[in-house]
Amino acid sequence: MEHPKNLPPGTSAIVFLLSAGFLYICIWSPSRTLLPYNELDDPPKNYTTVEFPVKDELELALEGASMPNKTVIIAVVNRAYVEQTVDAETTMLDLFLESFWLGEDTRPLLDHLLLVTVDQTAHDRCVFKRLRCYRLETEGVDFGGEKVYMSREFIKMMWRRTLFLLDVLKRGYNFIFTDTDVMWLRNPFVKLGLNGTEDLQISVDKYYGDPRPDHNFINTGFYHIRSNNKTIALFDRWYSLKDNSTRRKEQDVLLDLLRHGIVAEFDLRVMFLETRHFSGFCEDSRDVGAVTTVHANCCRHIGAKVRDLTAVLRDWKRLKAAVTKYPKAARNITGSFRWSAHDGCLNSWKPHHH
Repeated sequence: MEHPKNLPPGTSAIVFLLSAGFLYICIWSPSRTLLPYNELDDPPKNYTTVEFPVKDELELALEGASMPNKTVIIAVVNRAYVEQTVDAETTMLDLFLESFWLGEDTRPLLDHLLLVTVDQTAHDRCVFKRLRCYRLETEGVDFGGEKVYMSREFIKMMWRRTLFLLDVLKRGYNFIFTDTDVMWLRNPFVKLGLNGTEDLQISVDKYYGDPRPDHNFINTGFYHIRSNNKTIALFDRWYSLKDNSTRRKEQDVLLDLLRHGIVAEFDLRVMFLETRHFSGFCEDSRDVGAVTTVHANCCRHIGAKVRDLTAVLRDWKRLKAAVTKYPKAARNITGSFRWSAHDGCLNSWKPHHH
């Protein structure tokens, strides 16, 4: 190559390098592509795009608590359920957790429990106990204190809970929802129909042996639900009725839906759980050899629930100790077993009782 006569060889080399640099910026800059201009906005038709969606705090919490089949156990607590009052020996949350410790095949289930806290005190206590915690914030609402059954604040908190659980379903998670006033004495998954055909399995206050919704009084304090289009549509319809259900708790609205054709409309498979296995203070299980959970339903105040659930765990411990000590008499021991009277909850309905 001949150099221009008026430029020395070194200068020619510099010009060449500058030209190459300019071409690199114009053509190979990372801000440009080699695709034609009209294809810049769309990926190539045969190109598989790998997406890395940002997981929010709830998704991470659900993922951490999930079983392999995307099932979690969810409970909601506020300050009144985690703080010990002056005249109480324990808290509702402590009793709830103690039941997992004392129950049969229940301890491993704590790994799949997600405790949803609706105020900062409850969240701090959850973190202190090293549980899986998710802080559910509701702007402008204080859910901290005791929400007396059927009070305006109680109803508002129940509807907020329903909206949250709808979000969980939409994320593809199945779940058992449990109130913390439910004692887990045995692993409920053993008693639930988990063959993939039941959409909703829900507890009842009294069991009449009839599968029809109009013959059962459901209780949303304990139920298992699968995430699918049918159950998401059910929760959508359920929550949409909130503003037209003044002074009615969400449980009553769901019962109306079940009794007025939504089961057939959405082709839902609903099972009502026998109180023999999933019992409560409304109707005690008479078969302690089969009982799985005990719910402090038909009770108005937290103090009364704590008192009577403490007695439930005491009864359970005495039963287990007796069976362990006298294994040959186990059948007679369980056959003659009776729960302590739920006097605290019975008295909670009396006027001016706290």
